[in-house]
Amino acid sequence: MRDDYSRILLRVSNSDLEGAPLRRLAMEELDSLDGWDWSGIYRLEGDELLLDEYVGAATDHTVIPVGRGVCGAAVAENRNQVVADVNTLDNYLSCSISTKSEIVVLVRRGDTVLGQIDIDGHKVGQFGSEEEEFLEALALLLSKKWG
Repeated sequence: MRDDYSRILLRVSNSDLEGAPLRRLAMEELDSLDGWDWSGIYRLEGDELLLDEYVGAATDHTVIPVGRGVCGAAVAENRNQVVADVNTLDNYLSCSISTKSEIVVLVRRGDTVLGQIDIDGHKVGQFGSEEEEFLEALALLLSKKWG
């Protein structure tokens, strides 16, 4: 795993914060990564995803129905989403014209989905299996102190 990924995991793991403040810290850390242009957490409440902590430009997508867009598809399909080129999707919810790629990793406690980490990049193919593995490790840490 890349050193910067390990550093972020260690910082979140060693933090005394929990809940929204810890999620905020995690998003600030992700924002420090080159090419990670928008970093956010959505909480799952019923059949909607509600924008929680994020770093980046403001978005109109503060509530996303399950099943809609990449974020909603992750919950509906119960699996992470790694999209190399968002322009290839029919149901893409554009937050920024600059966004070219996106990764969404579910945050779970056991079989229960608590929410998700959503990252946008301005370069096609920005995210792959290494980023998914890293975000899964981060999601596990956040789930333990979800609040």
